[in-house]
Amino acid sequence: MLRDKAKLYISSDEIEKICAALGKKISVDYRNKDLFLVCILKGSLLFFADLIRHISLPVKMDFVRLSSYGDETGSSGTVRIIKDLSQSIREKDVLVIEDILDTGNTLDFLVNHLASSKPASLKICTLLDKPSRRQRPVIADYCGKTIEDKFVVGYGLDYQEKCRNYSDILFFPENT
Repeated sequence: MLRDKAKLYISSDEIEKICAALGKKISVDYRNKDLFLVCILKGSLLFFADLIRHISLPVKMDFVRLSSYGDETGSSGTVRIIKDLSQSIREKDVLVIEDILDTGNTLDFLVNHLASSKPASLKICTLLDKPSRRQRPVIADYCGKTIEDKFVVGYGLDYQEKCRNYSDILFFPENT
């Protein structure tokens, strides 16, 4: 069983504190603005759901689904849109919600794609940032936690579409 081979990396209690702190900061920064949240499916769904509960502003939201990993543990480098936004973001203050900023390939692609729709502003919020693997110059405007180069699962993050449902974030030791 995969969970038996994994080690705790970030507890659900710590994740809750991260969501609360980010939600409070976003609420302050976007007061009096037309905040439009974009959730990147599937990995960001749990983070997105918990984060928005801590945002004390009325928000609009939509979802995109991108693919760059397939069944591998590393990015293929090729990003494609599986599901695009169903609403216009023109002249809206857009905040993209991502589970993990890794190579930056996916977010670089998405930010360029969304920018073509002429939003008023476009920023990124990520739960996890893994700067040691960055291939594109993408920087998150809001970051929950910077992590070392470990392959993590749980809380929406997957390995071959499994492990997303774990409430904690886990990692696999290299000898597994």
